[in-house]
Amino acid sequence: MYANGKVALVTGAAQGIGRAMVEELLHKGANLVMVDQNRISGEECKASLDEQFGSHRTMFIQCDVTDQEQLRGLTPAAYQPVYSASKHGVIGFTRSIAALASIGNYGVRINTVCPAFVDTPLLESIEKEENMGEFFKYKDNIKDMMKSFGVLDPSLIAKGMVSLIEDDGANGAVMKITTSRGIHFEEFGAHQKTKV
Repeated sequence: MYANGKVALVTGAAQGIGRAMVEELLHKGANLVMVDQNRISGEECKASLDEQFGSHRTMFIQCDVTDQEQLRGLTPAAYQPVYSASKHGVIGFTRSIAALASIGNYGVRINTVCPAFVDTPLLESIEKEENMGEFFKYKDNIKDMMKSFGVLDPSLIAKGMVSLIEDDGANGAVMKITTSRGIHFEEFGAHQKTKV
């Protein structure tokens, strides 16, 4: 499937990975609904993109996807063990729902992207105790991990996402993006396939 002429909804669209994804999809010919909790950044992002791509190509909606009143069914993820478990759950959910979509012949593909550390404002939040809570004491350990593993540019994640959108055979794929290996896919055992 190609993005040209399609409509995409991107959360966290005003900055970081979301912003890079929006720009990549606009370059590919898609129209965008941009969702972000930061109204000022969202409006500035839309204004900037309107100058480049035209006002008819984007729409901005202010929404906090962690606020159940604004978006039912989603809750904020905790940090560290629970965060890690939630990410593993996303992989399992993606692969399971992709298999169901394939069996049911619904015409929908489900894939997931798992980037390492990405240069976004969220990454900078580790400096603030109010953001980190009880895990603030580990900020130096996290910084050491960032030095060891490196930090990715959001545009690389956007390129990976678009390649999944354009790959009609990708369903249930788990794309990993790291500084050491770039864009690559998680390979599962012989009885499991990356693409359902």
